[in-house]
Amino acid sequence: MAVTPAYDPSCQDDSDPTSLTVEQAWERLQSDVEPIRGREKVNVRHALGRVLADDVPSTVDVPAHDNSAMDGYALPSEDLPAEGSRVLSVVGTALAGKPFEGMVKPGECVRIMTGAPMPRGTDTVIIQEQAERDGDLLRIGLGHQPGQNVRAAGEDLKAGQVVFRAGTRIGAAELGMLGSLGLVEVAVMRRLRVAFFSTGDELQTAGTTLQAGQIYDSNRYTLYAVLNRLGVEATDMGVVPDDPESIETAFRDAASFADAIITSGGVSVGEADFVKDILRRLGEVNFWKIAMRPGRPLAFGRIRNAWFFGMPGNPVSVVATWYQFVQPALRRLMGQELSKPLSFRVRTLERLRKRPGRTEFQRGILERNEDGELVVRSTGAQGSGILRSVNEANCFIVIPHDSAAVPAGEYVEVQPFEGVMGA
Repeated sequence: MAVTPAYDPSCQDDSDPTSLTVEQAWERLQSDVEPIRGREKVNVRHALGRVLADDVPSTVDVPAHDNSAMDGYALPSEDLPAEGSRVLSVVGTALAGKPFEGMVKPGECVRIMTGAPMPRGTDTVIIQEQAERDGDLLRIGLGHQPGQNVRAAGEDLKAGQVVFRAGTRIGAAELGMLGSLGLVEVAVMRRLRVAFFSTGDELQTAGTTLQAGQIYDSNRYTLYAVLNRLGVEATDMGVVPDDPESIETAFRDAASFADAIITSGGVSVGEADFVKDILRRLGEVNFWKIAMRPGRPLAFGRIRNAWFFGMPGNPVSVVATWYQFVQPALRRLMGQELSKPLSFRVRTLERLRKRPGRTEFQRGILERNEDGELVVRSTGAQGSGILRSVNEANCFIVIPHDSAAVPAGEYVEVQPFEGVMGA
């Protein structure tokens, strides 16, 4: 791991040559973070939200047999008329759970329902709306093709074909697919263990009476929510006072059981910021600052065998650094691929203020205009302590490092909040 030397430029500076760019920070994460070790087998029903430890091959052909894609009539393609029409005899019915057992001969057809196995001797289905039935006789006309409306055995999956790769997170659709394969258990990565706490003498837990200069700690509530939605084993270690002995004890305790440690506060420039010195004694430092707003003072390193993410104290900075770096890194530790947040470009309805030197993640409202076009506008004040700017927003507006102010009508990159705070 690369180690960044100590430095103390102000976090208010618009340009700081000692800060990494967002892209450089991503390169550090890509080169350093690897999945944890440890796996277990769980019942398929308990695999929701877990990450697969092994590839999962199909145990069967899916579908298991040639079957009808429509309600209609199954017949041999040789009986399709070349001109005019043809009359066939209806000799039986095929249902999804009760197939037709006989052999269909030339001049015959079988009433068939969607999903029912194709009867022997048939390879084509005429949908019921395109045929005329009179008792046990069926008249069909022109315009049909051999093999139409039939799903072939193994068309979706062949037995032995890999269905899911190791590293896949199991959602509702994946759980359904595992069930369709008849699997009882799957191998998954063990749950990631994450310890988190806030630092600051001014922070108080909800339910206490605030004294002069004190505030309620919102960051631990945010972290509790996003960590639980991510599916990790999260341990809330509370608020740790701003003194070196307490912080060092908390670090040592957390490192004794956690795979990752997340703190909020104590990593910016200030006389009471002890985290940096303690971290250098107990572990190693990769970087302290990223040229981004909000969220410049983000520390990344190791404390013994645990990864460390020192997040800023400002509430909006916690949200921004979680989404851009901490959540992707934790997903990588859980066994998933390290991937950047989803983004796309839309027009901004208003001028967006910015000075070059940082990548900015402004809070925005993504909406459709009267023409149905997706556009974006700012939530207003963008201070890193204004948590309301996140509550009112549904996306980040990402303005690149070297960009200045963006005029109204220009295209900007947006990252939608759908899924931003969790799984």
